[in-house]
Amino acid sequence: MTARGLWTAVEPLHAVVYFAPETASAAKEVGLRGYWMGYFAGRLAPLGPIGPGPATAVLFGFAPAMVARALPDAWSFAAPADVLGSRLAAVSASLRRALGDADLAELASLLERAADACSFDGRPLAAAWASVPRPSDVYGRLWLAATVLREHRGDGHVLAAVHAGLSGLETTLTHPDIAREDVQPHRGWSDAEWDAAAGALRARGLLSSAGLTASGRAVRRLLEDDTDRLAAAPVEALGPAGLARVLELAVPLSRAVIDAGVVPVPNPMGVPRP
Repeated sequence: MTARGLWTAVEPLHAVVYFAPETASAAKEVGLRGYWMGYFAGRLAPLGPIGPGPATAVLFGFAPAMVARALPDAWSFAAPADVLGSRLAAVSASLRRALGDADLAELASLLERAADACSFDGRPLAAAWASVPRPSDVYGRLWLAATVLREHRGDGHVLAAVHAGLSGLETTLTHPDIAREDVQPHRGWSDAEWDAAAGALRARGLLSSAGLTASGRAVRRLLEDDTDRLAAAPVEALGPAGLARVLELAVPLSRAVIDAGVVPVPNPMGVPRP
């Protein structure tokens, strides 16, 4: 699928925000306490001082208790605008460190064209990031465009999962390439919650002791196909030639940030080395 190919090629350029030391340092300097407070506040800052209930709904895959440990307390330490500004500066610095003086202007412009084609109906997180003014430096522009595309696809994935009758945790459990030990500590689910979700999937005939059943694989395949379909607009805006050029430019850069150790593989997002 071309939409999936675009995600694979570009996602590591967005994902530096979760792993680069510059991001953690920026969150600490602005007043946030701990990695996860920085994560939730930084990712949700364009939505304003959002509380734990709406934040859990938007993020979909995190345990409510985990989100509630960070929000709304984060906003008593730093205003959303300050968090956003520090985050943009940090990712620009991390990409500059990882990619050096690479010529990024053409790729940034292509990704901005793709992001401008996104529709935001039912996509609150993508809409919020699309409202952020474009940074003046090319590293920031590249990251912001990649982020809009990432959250546009992610919001669409949530829509597809809900349509399939899956909760956030159940959606995680149907992912064939993410091991429990790699994701559970990063999403905050207790063993009891994890086991209850697995039981619900078994009751639907989607999961067995051996893994996904044939029905489970069919549901997951439909979920991925729907996610690709809902992410088609940016690809259509680029056209075949534009998409080919994005892949040509982005894949070596994404490989570079992975090979440099900035983005690990495997990772909790399930993004591979393109």
